[in-house]
Amino acid sequence: MITHPSFPVEPWAVREQSLELDVLAQTESVFALSNGHIGLRANLDEGEPHAIPGTYLNGFFEARPLPYAEAGYGYPEAGQTVVNVTNGKLIRLLVDDEPFDVRYGRLLAHERVLDLRAGTLQRRTEWLSPAGDAVRVTSTRLVSFAQRSVAAILYEVEPLEASCRLVIQSELVANEPALAEGRDPRTAAALSSPLQPEHFEQQDGKVVLVHRTRASGLRLAAAMSHVFDGPDDTDVTTESGPDLGRVTAAVEVQRGHRLRVVKFLAYGWSSQRSAPAVRAQVEGALAQARHSGWKGLLEEQRAYLDAFWRRADVEIEGDEQLQQAVRFALFHVLQSTARAERRAIPAKGLTGPGYDGHCFWDTETFVLPVLTYTAPEAARDALSWRQATLPLAKDRAHQLGLRGAAFPWRTLRGEECSGYWPASTAAFHINADIAGAVARYQYAVDDRTFERGAGLELLVETARLWRSVGHHDVEGRYRIDGVTGPDEYSAISDNNVYTNLMAQRNLQAAAQAVERHPDRGAELGVDAEEVASWRDAAAAVFVPYDETLRVHPQSEGFTRHQAWDFARTGPDQYPLLLHFPYFDIYRKQVVKQADLVLALHLCGNAFTDEEKARDFAYYEPLTVRDSSLSACTQAVVAAEVGHLELAYDYFGEAALMDLADLEHNVRDGVHLASLAGAWLAAVAGLGGMRDHDGRLTFGPRLPQALKRLAFRLVYRGRLLHVEIWHDRAVYTLLDGQPIDVTHHGERLRVAAGRPVTREISAPPRREPPKQPSGRVPSRRHEA
Repeated sequence: MITHPSFPVEPWAVREQSLELDVLAQTESVFALSNGHIGLRANLDEGEPHAIPGTYLNGFFEARPLPYAEAGYGYPEAGQTVVNVTNGKLIRLLVDDEPFDVRYGRLLAHERVLDLRAGTLQRRTEWLSPAGDAVRVTSTRLVSFAQRSVAAILYEVEPLEASCRLVIQSELVANEPALAEGRDPRTAAALSSPLQPEHFEQQDGKVVLVHRTRASGLRLAAAMSHVFDGPDDTDVTTESGPDLGRVTAAVEVQRGHRLRVVKFLAYGWSSQRSAPAVRAQVEGALAQARHSGWKGLLEEQRAYLDAFWRRADVEIEGDEQLQQAVRFALFHVLQSTARAERRAIPAKGLTGPGYDGHCFWDTETFVLPVLTYTAPEAARDALSWRQATLPLAKDRAHQLGLRGAAFPWRTLRGEECSGYWPASTAAFHINADIAGAVARYQYAVDDRTFERGAGLELLVETARLWRSVGHHDVEGRYRIDGVTGPDEYSAISDNNVYTNLMAQRNLQAAAQAVERHPDRGAELGVDAEEVASWRDAAAAVFVPYDETLRVHPQSEGFTRHQAWDFARTGPDQYPLLLHFPYFDIYRKQVVKQADLVLALHLCGNAFTDEEKARDFAYYEPLTVRDSSLSACTQAVVAAEVGHLELAYDYFGEAALMDLADLEHNVRDGVHLASLAGAWLAAVAGLGGMRDHDGRLTFGPRLPQALKRLAFRLVYRGRLLHVEIWHDRAVYTLLDGQPIDVTHHGERLRVAAGRPVTREISAPPRREPPKQPSGRVPSRRHEA
């Protein structure tokens, strides 16, 4: 955990008040900046010390072989690993020939501030060199939301006691030393010097470097340009080489004066464009950035974020730490997706190399619900990326002997990159997760162009997959056998309830979409017989139920497995996957992350209230939360069945996953799905929001410690504000035409200027469920 007192609680910022080198890797992730296209880890400006240097471009990767001890048909042959691209963050400083390095001399003051409204990382440092020269260094860094290819840094140096000879060296550096690969499968593979130089040039404070990856053949251009402000005799020189560009400014600065530089950065990459073309792209981006200027970039950034917070802010009264954490979470979700523009959304965003930079089902299940209701254009772009990879998914399905499209479990570009098929290829639910995200977006946004285009094609091809994966048994039930559900501590199971219910919805959504757009369906080769087969399969989907225990087994027979021996499992043996063989884990009742409970949330209209309560009580003592994806779902369902204090605890765990480094691996990047889950815990959990079949319903209730919760939703061109107290909820339409919603079963019409208030009744009283030994969530409030 990050245990030093560096993050004081405040509503709109995350502030580090001392520099602790032992948690430098963690803070490099927490303070990282991105816009969905460019990602800059929060390495110190001077470059050293660092833990994991990182500059990333969404979708830019190197290919590598996937070796197998025993190969098999259909195993992926190549992996994809995100590349640490050309580093433009570096600004080195020499003070009277002494390199500015916080490990030497004396650090008199240090502060970094991630400003969630300005979209900047600010740093203020006072340093006494080994020779006794004191200086103040301030910097402000941003990755532009408005100008997708641009980042910029304002860097200032001021002598504190006497004049100093100052040298600033601003650099572009390619092929920084790679990470060593660890034994934890969640870490990244190491890449050594993946960038081959193709071109370098310099001119009057501007440098351009062009590189290409060896195996994947992707071409990258990085460029920097500078505006210096200092004494008239400031000397500026520019140099470049294959892997290095440097602009140097040297001058003597008197006390009370300063040396100031604005560094503009531009990045671009392509798998097809020539070196001159990508070079021209970044030079054009630099020209636009210089035209806007530092002040203009700041103003654009603030305007972009003001618009986002107006439609997305979540307000919490009664828990200031949770308020800060939720806004931090929303900021990271936005900056990991805003300008991705038809690229994948990696599980770590662009904040670190964890999971090799891959995206998973996390995107559609946890991140896209947030984007759909707060930044719908980003949700559309993410789904359009999936549609762009359909040819690869169809090829994969064909390789597996199936129809339709089989999307990859983990990928950067669209090919399957997981070599462990029981937890990847067999996890076919990702296809229904994608279809579910399509249906949600269509209901919430009413985007006819998307629905007839990318949306319909995604629904059709995933429905075809389910029609070929499953089969009708002798009793007429539609079975989906030999698959892996969300719980990665079970594999190759029959009739996973979550998978079956999500597949059912996939088939139904595809049939409805084709019936709304028969001409487009015909273009995709869909006829009435195929639609009828989807409806038949959906109607007959088998959902197992244990009549003896009166609960739904996670998959057929799961409740008959031997229970895991939690009493003999020590706290240092979690996560189980690092301490026990999968053979033992797979055949026991132990749940890594919410699976059946996720079905209670996303497919809640398939269960009665009492079934939900019994199922939640059964699975809570089995769920160890060895995945950061679990707490938010448990929060949502705990709130629905009446365990508000437990929901509050899980809400805190999801929201503080990275600020408190609860999984001990934020060094590799933030947990984007858990951060998105903080919004889900607030809105779907305590707010009780559901969107089954496109109808907005709410069942809000608050835990004892919270006084008020408020949030906003974008829905079909409307902006809805929901405000919750213990005894009442108020629904206010801020923009748009009147909207129909449901409050605890009562249908309401909300119109602009006419807020609707309704009372909130007490939740049902139930016996609190237990958790596995040693896995009780941290309590946020003691009664």
